[in-house]
Amino acid sequence: MTDQEQASKISEIIEAYPADQRFALAAMQDMQHAFNYIPEEGLSALAAYLGCAEAQLYSMATFYKALSLTPKGDHIVKICNGTACHLRGAMNLATELKRNLGIDPGETTEDGTFSVELVNCLGSCALAPVMLVDGTYHNKLRVDQIPGIIESYANGEVVSAHD
Repeated sequence: MTDQEQASKISEIIEAYPADQRFALAAMQDMQHAFNYIPEEGLSALAAYLGCAEAQLYSMATFYKALSLTPKGDHIVKICNGTACHLRGAMNLATELKRNLGIDPGETTEDGTFSVELVNCLGSCALAPVMLVDGTYHNKLRVDQIPGIIESYANGEVVSAHD
């Protein structure tokens, strides 16, 4: 996406809302969805549109875990580390992901293909351990399944959940 296309998309997102600060979070969520992060230009444009301090929007963007001010990978891998998943080996999954991708939770691969996040709960405790990739749940995971799942996403294959 060119800078001009990005600026146009940012304007389109912002102008879809009234110039009222109560819509700031919704506009930032839309930017997050469109770009996989909130570009600095987007935060500045939104602040100007709403007539508020950029710092105010920055504090919102850093408060909510669903929002990011740094680019995320094409595929976002979320490892549940809630109680049930933790007890059933979630950290072993994180270790295997690091072995496969070379990144820790909170990081993105150099090529921008994958981002890994450690989250508190994905709401699937009975199916622990659980990993969410691009909205697809992978349940009752074993460490030996991780390389195949990652390879499938890297190759652009449609991946279905493992039971």
